[in-house]
Amino acid sequence: MTIELKGRIDSGNAARIEQEILKQLESGDASCVILDAKELDYISSAGLRVILRLKKTYPDVRIRDVSSEVYEILDMTGFTEMMPVEKAYRTVSVEGCEEIGRGANGAIYRIDQDNVVKVYINADALEDIQHEREVAKLALILGIPTAISYDVVKVGDSYGSVFELLNASSFSRILATEPEKMDWCVKEYVHLLKTIHGTLVPEGKLPDMKQTVRGWAAFMRDYLPEELGKKLVAMVDAVPHSDYMIHGDYHTKNVMLQNDEVLLIDMDTLAVGHPIFELASMFNSFVGYSEYDHETIIKFQGFDFETGSTFWRKSLSAYLGTQNERKIREVEDKARIIGYTRMIRRSIRRGGLETEAGRAEIDFWKQRLLDLLEQYDTLLFSANELVLEAVLENLAEVQSFVEEHLEAADCPMKAKMQIGVAVEEIFVNIANYAYAPGRGNATVRVEVSEDPVTVTITFVDNGVPYDPMTKQDPDVTLSAAEREIGGLGIFMTKKIMDDISYEYKDGQNILKLKKKL
Repeated sequence: MTIELKGRIDSGNAARIEQEILKQLESGDASCVILDAKELDYISSAGLRVILRLKKTYPDVRIRDVSSEVYEILDMTGFTEMMPVEKAYRTVSVEGCEEIGRGANGAIYRIDQDNVVKVYINADALEDIQHEREVAKLALILGIPTAISYDVVKVGDSYGSVFELLNASSFSRILATEPEKMDWCVKEYVHLLKTIHGTLVPEGKLPDMKQTVRGWAAFMRDYLPEELGKKLVAMVDAVPHSDYMIHGDYHTKNVMLQNDEVLLIDMDTLAVGHPIFELASMFNSFVGYSEYDHETIIKFQGFDFETGSTFWRKSLSAYLGTQNERKIREVEDKARIIGYTRMIRRSIRRGGLETEAGRAEIDFWKQRLLDLLEQYDTLLFSANELVLEAVLENLAEVQSFVEEHLEAADCPMKAKMQIGVAVEEIFVNIANYAYAPGRGNATVRVEVSEDPVTVTITFVDNGVPYDPMTKQDPDVTLSAAEREIGGLGIFMTKKIMDDISYEYKDGQNILKLKKKL
């Protein structure tokens, strides 16, 4: 029951006001009493005694919309410790204001040239606001450029946080109005993303995204074939715990450009976890939610589906550090598994199965999820690892993939050529002999270490066991007439590389080549 307190409550009228309050309470069944103090101008000790007696009878009494003057009285007398007391907040209207961002918990509007307000969906959002303030401060301390809320306001029936963002523009607006800046936006967007993912968070400071995603997967077990439902949960369970930061809602409306500084906003989704969870959210923002109905992204981001798809693919390529289509597709597919899981669950919980349009969209996402679950056994990925069929037609793709990583490591031209020769010799050997007369896959992994800078290229296949180190070196002093044709590939690789090692483990040939740069 809500009871309004108005004007003054002092020694002269406290007894009368108490009787009026008790009379109101007798007329209803009040397990919780809310004292609305927005029109309360003054309270003395006599008024405080009225409230104290109410507290003894109704333990869940709370006071809201308290002026700063009255709040000071309640605070100095300990009332703010014994019951919830909410300060009054100035009222802000967002009618006609530009929406610059929207997430799961609210929307962000520009209320004037200097300020924006995040309006929460939850009408009782004060705890959410306090949480977002705390995690935003943590992020700022850890080196993430973000804006900190400086005020809390009342917006309609809910609350909002006010941020100063002078002359700031979202990346969504830039992409929509200045499409020629696409590549610049990708570069800055990915740079900030890598900064986030490279930030180690003190234990227990942020929620673990893996637990949230596991809940999504567990929900889906009732809507998938039994074996695939179990597989989805097992794939999530197999993702290792990580204490590195993820944003959780990283899209272009939550990245702002202010006076040449890129800022991250909407921090209430901040968590820790594996990057695949972040990439899934990104896929949904730019492609997933609009894949069935391409008009959806225009309402959400302000640009069309083609722009969103292009930005997503360019950003994923830049994040992985490769233009290899096979690698990009693999990681995208794994992000899609989580993305579709989240979207289907969200739609079902919002009544999607109760409408024809909702069922059609769910069926669209579900079929893609089922296809991906049949295709993949893990959600994990490595940006520096390529898995492909060991056939000669794929040699150029392998060489291109290795060269990308050598260029990123500023590999000298001579060493690049030498490594290229070694890569060709080993991959051709695998393609020709590992699975003959059948076919199989090979994994090529490129790693760069420091002190001294060293490139390690690992080849893995499941073919017949073969240790190239046991092959006898050819006698290069013989004349052309005396020498046998062939047998030079492994010999050249030994001469070119600084170290070669081989092991056969768990049914796999594992060959490592090392070269100091």
